[in-house]
Amino acid sequence: MKYQIITTQPDIYNSFLKTGLIARGIDRNIINIKIHNLHDSAFDSHRSVDDTPYGGGAGMVLRVDVMAEAISKIKDQKSCLKAKTILLTPQGKKFIQKDAKRLSKYQNLILISGRFEGYDERIRDLVDEEISIGDYVLTSGDLPAMVLIDAISRQIPGFIDRKESIQEESFSDNLLEYPQYTRPLEFKGKKVPKILLSGNHQKVADWRKNEGIKRTKNRRPDLS
Repeated sequence: MKYQIITTQPDIYNSFLKTGLIARGIDRNIINIKIHNLHDSAFDSHRSVDDTPYGGGAGMVLRVDVMAEAISKIKDQKSCLKAKTILLTPQGKKFIQKDAKRLSKYQNLILISGRFEGYDERIRDLVDEEISIGDYVLTSGDLPAMVLIDAISRQIPGFIDRKESIQEESFSDNLLEYPQYTRPLEFKGKKVPKILLSGNHQKVADWRKNEGIKRTKNRRPDLS
């Protein structure tokens, strides 16, 4: 999987690319992440990527011509001809686990991370899909870009060593994950459920499934 990120803040990704499973995925060539500075596609000496909105109002709006140039530069590469382009915006479709699985099937993703007041409306004509990570507003689309990369990469074969880790985690089969326990056996009067100590794998599996169902009904009834 190759990710191409268009951003005005490339430095924000420095730690993200060098940490944990993302860094390991890059080292193993399971994923490849390239950061594109939107300012490099500007047309003036000031490297301007935004302007004041027509009709007035607060803030600055990202220019469609600069964004089109940035996308074109990426898609002109032979390896990115069939890339899927995603605009990260609060107005997009809410990102869920099913989307992570669906998008993991692509070989190339272009993620557009906005900033300032928003996008020129015509930028929407340049993309294949609009995605939001939740009903709130952030200062830029860089955190959502990282969220998508993390969630999608987990679904790519080889990124997670143990397949069971992604098969049994939250949102599999539209259920929250069952309760987990480790040592000590008792802490402040709360004990590990006896069924988990029984050694009976079928009973443990049944218990976990039932607990996942109960937890989902109590905490996220919208999923059940």
